[in-house]
Amino acid sequence: MTTLNELNDAWVAAGQKVSDLQNKASAMVNADDVTVEDVTKAKNDVKTAQAQRDLAYQNLVDARAEEVAAMDNKDVQPLNNDEKAEKNKFIDEFKGMMKNDPTIINSLTSSTDEQGNAAGLTIPVDVQTAIHQLMRQYDSLEQYVNHEAVTTTSGSRVYEKFSDITPLANLDDEEGEIKDQDAPKLTLIKYAIKRYAGINTVTNSLLKDTADNILQWLTTWIARKVVVTRNQAIIEKMNVVPTKPTLNKFDDIKDLQNKTLDPALLSTSMFITNQSGFAELAKVKDAHGEYLIQSVVSQPEIKQIGGKQIVVVGDRWLPNPAKDTFPLYFGDMTQAITLYDREHMSLLSTNIGGGAFEHDQTKVRVIDRFDVETTDSEAMAAASFKKIEDQKSTTGVVPTA
Repeated sequence: MTTLNELNDAWVAAGQKVSDLQNKASAMVNADDVTVEDVTKAKNDVKTAQAQRDLAYQNLVDARAEEVAAMDNKDVQPLNNDEKAEKNKFIDEFKGMMKNDPTIINSLTSSTDEQGNAAGLTIPVDVQTAIHQLMRQYDSLEQYVNHEAVTTTSGSRVYEKFSDITPLANLDDEEGEIKDQDAPKLTLIKYAIKRYAGINTVTNSLLKDTADNILQWLTTWIARKVVVTRNQAIIEKMNVVPTKPTLNKFDDIKDLQNKTLDPALLSTSMFITNQSGFAELAKVKDAHGEYLIQSVVSQPEIKQIGGKQIVVVGDRWLPNPAKDTFPLYFGDMTQAITLYDREHMSLLSTNIGGGAFEHDQTKVRVIDRFDVETTDSEAMAAASFKKIEDQKSTTGVVPTA
């Protein structure tokens, strides 16, 4: 039986294959000996690899028994009787909580979480899955970092920075032994799950609505809150890496790509900027009049710099570091940052706090539990720029684009 780790490794490998084929197809743009058949084959290879990658991910999702709410109806696996009962029970308890049903309220407030706070109404796994799928629509940075589910509120992990990894010792000699100097340089990373809360007002008309509409309202509201909260925590870690170059000209970006990281990380690295930063970079040209940012041949909607994908995040999710200054990150986010997810979202209502009592309203509070830590600060660079100068022509004449 295939394990979850094996399924995850298969998904990662399939994603890398897609990236490699996209880079290969992109290189055909300037090749003189490429035929129409070559281009057609490259496009088909990319499409096939993407289908294999998607299948690998679906296998992983199915193995975790997650229901993906954003999928097409034909792909959604129906809930079994127990899952339907859990979903209906959640909606009934949510309505009772919002209507201050004493039985429900007493049940939710009598139990406490690991930190001694009222546990509240736990959001079912399938609803949490729908929330996380919705988060991808809102430029969630979580999808680019390493994600680790944890079952405790605190703990530690041992990491070895990529630049500190030593080769395996040669033990061909039967009497051979591993020398002390071959011991890895390890870094202890500690995490402590934090509680993040947000409040919203629930109207009486919503509570009279159908279960599906209530779930849609809940998942959309929570997804937006969680994206903003987790993005902010991730950006804080993105900005504490030691390498922070200031970019002024075309070649500075090349240096950012080729000089800042261990070469072994380049194959898995990418650029990240916000929409304003992308708009500035899109105007920059090289010495031959070609734009710095190019489209992937087989997928024009995917943009890249020097063969590396550039991810564009909305300004509201990834703000500028300073006035008239734009961010440009480069590196392997999965190596640089880890999000420790307690995967335990909960809800609790009040008709007293947050102005509810004064306005005769009922408010609902959502609590998300997670922590974000830097695991390898050398796996990412946090550059910034105001305006990038075009690369100067080596011939004195720049051809028109």
